[in-house]
Amino acid sequence: MTDLTDMGRRASEAKYELQKLSTDKKNEVLRAAAELLTQRREELLEANAKDIAAAEAGGMRSGMLDRLRLSGERIEGMAEGLMQIAELPDCVGEVMERFDRPNGLHIEKRRVPLGVIGIIYESRPNVTADAFGLCFKAGNAVILKGGSDALQSNIAVTAVLREALRACGVTEDAVQLIESTDRSVTEEFMRMNRYVDVLIPRGSAGLISNVVTNSTIPVIETGTGNCHVYVDKAADVDMAVEIIYNAKTQRIGVCNACESLVIHRDIRDALLPKLAKRLGEKNVEMRGDDRVREVLKGCVPATEEDYGKEYLDYIISMKTVDSVEEAIEHINRYNTKHSDCIVTADAEAAEKFLNEVDSACVYVNASTRFTDGFEFGFGAEIGISTQKLHARGPMGLKELTSYKYTVEGNGQVRG
Repeated sequence: MTDLTDMGRRASEAKYELQKLSTDKKNEVLRAAAELLTQRREELLEANAKDIAAAEAGGMRSGMLDRLRLSGERIEGMAEGLMQIAELPDCVGEVMERFDRPNGLHIEKRRVPLGVIGIIYESRPNVTADAFGLCFKAGNAVILKGGSDALQSNIAVTAVLREALRACGVTEDAVQLIESTDRSVTEEFMRMNRYVDVLIPRGSAGLISNVVTNSTIPVIETGTGNCHVYVDKAADVDMAVEIIYNAKTQRIGVCNACESLVIHRDIRDALLPKLAKRLGEKNVEMRGDDRVREVLKGCVPATEEDYGKEYLDYIISMKTVDSVEEAIEHINRYNTKHSDCIVTADAEAAEKFLNEVDSACVYVNASTRFTDGFEFGFGAEIGISTQKLHARGPMGLKELTSYKYTVEGNGQVRG
């Protein structure tokens, strides 16, 4: 039986030890964990193979299988992520502001760890290592609740991380994994506000909605990704085709993949035949409005539901518009505030798009697949926040900290 209260107590005790660690000690642990992940590669792959076999037997879709699958390359990527986090500047203790009051008080605003972070996530066992690395470098303890489909992988990765902590003389309770797959345990975890300072959900819209609705712990919402590419009338067609092809097909099971395409009417005829040919290489199903279907005769009719859907599959929706203003209106109506892109050579249209699209990451002439902590130089990420408090976009070290004010005086009293 899972004793969440005991886990919470141990995490609370660990957070006070972790906030006292030197930067050198934190980096020592991260490098040791990276090395152990590489050394234990075969064990990790064996554990993951059990999860994959169970998922395939259960009929899991290809996009979700891709999220779940580990490979030698992905394990190396997990290790490299920890090494990059070790190289990042330690932001804990940073003086964000300092000022003096007329009464002589000296006030500083200092960056401090959040404390205990809870993370509920689905599939993607690499999240286990990424979450630990970032939380640990930012001085936080972390309690992880992965999905049942990745249980064996997560147990194996967590065991490696705890071994590295132990070898470096640091409390293993810097990272704990809830192994129970009982739904009631997850519900209980969401009510552990006595011990957990922040809860971060990563996964499907259903998971995120459940956490936001039922948690008594403050939540940082990492959203689903109905990401758009808008091809403006001033776009380079060949550039647009390659950006869309990359954003849609490079990895289909990720939140920064392009799911929706918006096309200016003046470029429709030049773009669509080339795009259909390119996407046809991956057998992408194209679902379009009437004006798209005038050009692509075999195109599936798009429904209202298509425009707001995160497919995580080889499917893309397409909408024709008459102006950049209409494109922005459409995107702001249907997007999930994640990542959206304009392809254009018109600087004025690009600037308008950047200013008016309401998303965490807005691109000009680049694939939405770059919305990633690793690509942004953060080493890794906890997730992509699609809300505006307390963080937005890829969440790295600084987003896993808070701050406190320190006030120094020489005997002042308030009259």
